[in-house]
Amino acid sequence: MIVMNINRTALRRLAAATGVLALTFSAAACGSSTTSEGSSSGKIKVATSFYPVNYLVQSVGGSHVEANSVTPANVEPHDFELSPKDVTKLSSAKMVVYVAGFQSSLDDAVKQVSGPTVVNLASSVKLEKRADHDGDDHDHDAAASSSATEAAHDDHDHDHATSSASAKEEDHDHDHGSTDPHFWLDPTRMADAAKQVHAALVKADPSHKADYDANLKTTLAKLTKLDTSYKQGLSQCTRKTFVTSHAAFGYLAERYGLTQVSVSGIDPDSEPSPADIAKVKQVVKQTGTTTIFTEELVSPKTAQAVAKETGAKTSVLSPIESAPEKGDYEGAMTTNLTNLREALNCK
Repeated sequence: MIVMNINRTALRRLAAATGVLALTFSAAACGSSTTSEGSSSGKIKVATSFYPVNYLVQSVGGSHVEANSVTPANVEPHDFELSPKDVTKLSSAKMVVYVAGFQSSLDDAVKQVSGPTVVNLASSVKLEKRADHDGDDHDHDAAASSSATEAAHDDHDHDHATSSASAKEEDHDHDHGSTDPHFWLDPTRMADAAKQVHAALVKADPSHKADYDANLKTTLAKLTKLDTSYKQGLSQCTRKTFVTSHAAFGYLAERYGLTQVSVSGIDPDSEPSPADIAKVKQVVKQTGTTTIFTEELVSPKTAQAVAKETGAKTSVLSPIESAPEKGDYEGAMTTNLTNLREALNCK
């Protein structure tokens, strides 16, 4: 019997191709009163990839931009698929601001649109490649049978290949491989991205340069204040290792001298192996970790099971991949600092 298996990667490619096709036909078929030169209000129409990018464009652009995130609120952006309607919207924007390599369907769509100016923030924030599970060195021959392992299987759809070879092939075909896209959790990298957004807006709309300059100055001041708060707040801690649901906090850890250990990899949809879970539990015990961090848009089952088995508690550490329910990026980063300080027992 032949077992048919269609994995997420194949579905992502199909959806992206469908969206691009829709863009081609709709762009040819409709002539809208709102063109790629801007919105009907006279503001620069900017399509952004997801919340942190949208936050930056709004902060620097101010009243002169109409920024809209392609990824809806409360949607995990890693594997978000653009609909044909989403792809068509890109062609009506004057500018598209995104992070190449993070969302494959958006990468594919951007290659097809010719009207908007495309701003790729990955070129200014110096994205790094890192192991899927930061801070650990897995023994992949190890085995672990526990409720945490069972929870990991329950947390993930079982659309993986039926053989180890196919599984490896799928594993190496993640949207952004081992490149970590989560630059926005380091305020200094966020500042670099803000400068790139500023340069793009000034080039597109030089008549409002003074306003963009002032907005950039304000944005950079806020990011500098955040950076200072993190440096001071995390400088004297009993522990330096923290455990998270997925490896979103590598840049934050690197910036402030911490070590991140994650249950899942850079992509929260990646399923941890029994060896991964065993290693996490070992680190929790060795470091005296008292808190396992979960997040809003990813199932907490595996992290909760690890916490239960190790006697730790759970708390939320937001990767800020979607707009916070209350406040904004700055407020979410401040809340993260509070939760980190408590978990690491900082003075």
